[in-house]
Amino acid sequence: MFIETEDTPNPATLKFLPGRDVMGVGTADFTSAEIAGRSSLATALFAEPGVARVFLGADFIAVTKSDDVAWSELKPLVLSVIVDQFVSGRPIIEGEADEADEDVAPEDREIVDQIKELLDTRVRPAVASDGGDIVFRGYRDGVVRLHMQGACSGCPSSRATLKHGVENMLRHYVPEVTSVEQVDA
Repeated sequence: MFIETEDTPNPATLKFLPGRDVMGVGTADFTSAEIAGRSSLATALFAEPGVARVFLGADFIAVTKSDDVAWSELKPLVLSVIVDQFVSGRPIIEGEADEADEDVAPEDREIVDQIKELLDTRVRPAVASDGGDIVFRGYRDGVVRLHMQGACSGCPSSRATLKHGVENMLRHYVPEVTSVEQVDA
């Protein structure tokens, strides 16, 4: 099995591409070993010293390392875990991807549908190419709340991406949007 790797804008995160579906539909973001129990792959990755975060995308795995380990040490271990997972045939994850509650007023549903369509067609593909995801969390009084996952969480450029890229685009296409803010969950 050949697994490609790609750098991401976040130097602590590498994107691993196994050449097949990982999640298929949806994403899963594991910020610690304690919450990775429903994914045999994430659990095995967290068992390697230096793995700080695991993000499962449609067709990739983004792994974030801690500052005390170098990629030259960790990368071969991560590759081995990923190969073992796919060779074993075990499911990557048990259950469905988590969907958090959205904070949306019923009268704003049409605006929210426009926002989600723009996020899904214009933003999420670009963010996924960098090893992450952006998830809609709410809209109230002109403010769109978004959650950054995977390589994008903690990336030095993620706030700039939200404020200058996503906010400007949403304000252009949806005049009701006044700002975008990042939320942690």
